Amino acid sequence: MLDPIKTTRRAFLSKTGIGLGSLALSQLLPGAQTNAATKKITGQVASSIQHFVPKAKRIIYLFQSGGPSQIDLFDYKPLLNQQQAEELPDSVRKGQRLTGMSANQATLPLAGTAFKFKQHGQSGAWISDLLPHTAEIADELCFIKSMHTEAINHDPAITFFQTGSQISGRPSMGAWISYGLGSMNKNLPDFCVLVTKDKGGQPLYSRLWGSGFLPSKFQGVQFRSGNDPVLYLTNPDGVSPACRRLMLDRLHDLHQLQYDREVDPEIQTRMAQYEMAYRMQTSVPEVMDLSGEPDYIFDMYGADSRTPGTFAANCLLARRLVERDVRFIQLYHQGWDQHGGLPNGIRQQCKETDQASAALVADLKQRGMLEDTLVIWGGEFGRTSYCQGKLTNTDYGRDHHPRCFTVWLAGGGIKPGITYGETDPYGYNIAQNPVHVHDFQATLFHLLGIDHEQLTFKYQGRHFRLTDVHGNLVKDIVA
Repeated sequence: MLDPIKTTRRAFLSKTGIGLGSLALSQLLPGAQTNAATKKITGQVASSIQHFVPKAKRIIYLFQSGGPSQIDLFDYKPLLNQQQAEELPDSVRKGQRLTGMSANQATLPLAGTAFKFKQHGQSGAWISDLLPHTAEIADELCFIKSMHTEAINHDPAITFFQTGSQISGRPSMGAWISYGLGSMNKNLPDFCVLVTKDKGGQPLYSRLWGSGFLPSKFQGVQFRSGNDPVLYLTNPDGVSPACRRLMLDRLHDLHQLQYDREVDPEIQTRMAQYEMAYRMQTSVPEVMDLSGEPDYIFDMYGADSRTPGTFAANCLLARRLVERDVRFIQLYHQGWDQHGGLPNGIRQQCKETDQASAALVADLKQRGMLEDTLVIWGGEFGRTSYCQGKLTNTDYGRDHHPRCFTVWLAGGGIKPGITYGETDPYGYNIAQNPVHVHDFQATLFHLLGIDHEQLTFKYQGRHFRLTDVHGNLVKDIVA
């Protein structure tokens, strides 16, 4: 019996009016007591809300922060080299918005790529010589060359990809997936984040992997290199595991008393997170310990994989995490924002990421895990086909370009060896099969067995979802 004096009006109504309705529903629907739909009715979080058979169980998202130049990596446009230094035609630009960094340029000279392109694999995918290792797995990849977004600056663009909104405060994609599908591993978080260490570039904020208005238990947990991979996880000096266990048991009793009085779901979240942290004291050091990996695996991922915190080491860690059934792993690699000095800058970026990205796909395949693990590679937008700043025979830069850019996907129910979408000969506009950010997100959810329109959370009187009020499944890339 609830004490109405000590219980909030909202909690009282939730426990009585809505609670009675869900009780009646549970009698009409056999097994509904543990069904996610019922848990949503009672205000609890979903344990699994799959609407159809999933093609993927896990996602590894290799996010390339800063906006990689599709013109120099994947979207081969020989016309740009033929018309080098000529003005971007007004008929192509069509008065479209430019950033403040190039809007005041007197000219917008076309800049061809400094790198060679070849076709690879049976699929004939065009790939730059900057990416020799990616070229070797071309037939495993699905290239989407017609991605587009409304965001033209970094922070709103990254936030849009991660949360479905350019305005911060919404739950991240990994949080939505954790909320909708629940955990496959009780000893590790559902959602893990790895950021390449010591990289400059646009800043990354923890809200990009936050839970927004979802319960905080669904936020991503960042793993760091070094002796303390998860902050505040280790016991202080003088505190034994047995002492920690006893403290948590007593703390649980106190939290339970508080929850019985206040009926605040965040109290339950704190209880669950304390228990997860206790289990992670054993599971995290084990997963972070790469000493048992054979030499051929390090050779496969590249020399950097032996250095904790590098992109290569994080790719190897991502494979170890999916082996332990972590649901969503987000890698961030900064430094792709080449407004000037692009040839040298992008060459270094590819040196740091190419081998490990390809190795991750190949490694998952050789272990029989690629078929149910979706790997994604891409940034928040692309780069312009015209030069920002001074164009020379050996140097150029490119501004932000949200109109069209390329991402690739592999495994997890995606058709391998295909290219979807096409841009115009200048690489400036989409010519065929546009894919919006919300279409992209809806497709990822579909591969996980989720109808993106049905996974919602009521907040401030409105039912929110990752794709807001947009998004369509891109059927042609689904196997």
